[in-house]
Amino acid sequence: MAFYDLVPGPELVERITARRAGLDEPEEHLAKQLAAGRAERDELPVAEGVLAR
Repeated sequence: MAFYDLVPGPELVERITARRAGLDEPEEHLAKQLAAGRAERDELPVAEGVLAR
């Protein structure tokens, strides 16, 4: 592999940009799932307290 093969061209920059944009949506979805899971987990002690009464 020659040195000039390692220099990023416009195609590589476009691929990196597209990949980053393609990861934004799944990241947002996973962040929402994580927040929902944490909220539900935080409510469990309340439910356990109600059952204990």
